[in-house]
Amino acid sequence: MSHAAAPSTGDSADTPAPGPVPGPRGPRPTAVPWRRILWSAMLGNAVEWYDNALYGILAVVIAQQFFAGGSTTALISTYLGLILSYAVRPIGGTLMGRVGDIKGRKYVLTLTIALMSIGTVAIGLLPTYSAIGVAAPALLALCRVVQGVGASGEYTAAADFLLEHGDKRGRNYLSGWCVGSTSIGPLLASAIAYVMILAVPEHDFNAWGWRVLFLLAAPLSLVTLYIRRHVTETPEFRQVMEQAKAETVKQSPFREAVRGYWRDMLRAIGLGAGQRVGSFVIQSYFVTALVQNGFGEDQALLAAILTYVVGAPAAIWGGLMADRHGGRRLLVAGYSVFVLLTVPTFLAIESGSVVLAFVAVVVFTVINNIVGGPLTTAYVMSFPAHVRGTASALNYNVGTTLLGGTAPLLAAWLHGLTGTDVSFGWYMTFFCLLSALVAGFALPKSVDEARKLPATA
Repeated sequence: MSHAAAPSTGDSADTPAPGPVPGPRGPRPTAVPWRRILWSAMLGNAVEWYDNALYGILAVVIAQQFFAGGSTTALISTYLGLILSYAVRPIGGTLMGRVGDIKGRKYVLTLTIALMSIGTVAIGLLPTYSAIGVAAPALLALCRVVQGVGASGEYTAAADFLLEHGDKRGRNYLSGWCVGSTSIGPLLASAIAYVMILAVPEHDFNAWGWRVLFLLAAPLSLVTLYIRRHVTETPEFRQVMEQAKAETVKQSPFREAVRGYWRDMLRAIGLGAGQRVGSFVIQSYFVTALVQNGFGEDQALLAAILTYVVGAPAAIWGGLMADRHGGRRLLVAGYSVFVLLTVPTFLAIESGSVVLAFVAVVVFTVINNIVGGPLTTAYVMSFPAHVRGTASALNYNVGTTLLGGTAPLLAAWLHGLTGTDVSFGWYMTFFCLLSALVAGFALPKSVDEARKLPATA
């Protein structure tokens, strides 16, 4: 079966493609417009996860700068800021998705990058508690809300934009690039923080060095904003707008998405449940677990960097395999391996062996990212274009907030209750089993439907 790439036309054969669009076995993107489309999607995800990773890495410093009281109370307050940015995501995602369905994918991508960059850069400029008292944590919380609202629409809007421009037969492959781009931001944050911590004396880093890391989001955001302002709207959305104007019907994407596609949203949430938990374990808990089990902070940070290095190629390869051999096979196989290896991963971390712990963390990350491509396809392409922005943002952010956002806190609670992280391993195993069952018996048809199209589709 040929997977040769063809110029994308969305759902309209009369709409010219922006340039050569790569399928699973097709040519590399060479036309400048297509490169812009790809980079506009990827760089926004990098900005989103740069901020999230940086906030977690610098949690101790932020606690010292913005909160009063003992170190434990201040640290808990800092983590509440992280939770706050996720708590607003279902509401923010619904609003951003609705904007995307009414104003366009390009419009909402410009809005999300602007909000995320303002929220991130502003943290680097805020006065501290010693300067303005309780106003400092209040302003910090406001920055986290602004960043969270922007981030709530970023991932699914970028995936909408990329998949609606791209070759239908390469959907999972392109989704793999979206997933892979989420490793770029944390990799940058971890690597730059690691260099800064080594190069700048501790007193200077705590005084002003940490601010530099947040301010560095500005140039990355400006480049992304420039690229997004110079890309074309997707053919599918242009077709939806033309149809809406012809029918003179008022759009109500939220109401239609909830009433007409709630079953599809539940399937997408169930399909991604295990991976959502796993993603937040990688991003927010592995470092804590390693430190709690006697590894040095430098070793824990190095392990985190390794997960981001292997994350991107694993996601792209997984998307490619899903398009070639079927998303159902990949998802069932990936989640089945997860069911078998999740508990042993935490046992390896508790073994005290650096080699065992690092291998376990890396393998865990590879499996988690391999299944990410077809999951993103399900999150986004399970819905028709006129409600896609709203429905995809809603199902993605509800699943992320309820399952992913609570995972690190639940892991810490279970560790305190049982004295071992293995208890959380069993918790995640349950959700991986649930996702495997959904993949096997209730897979959203969008994951594999493009494989049935002729090569010129």
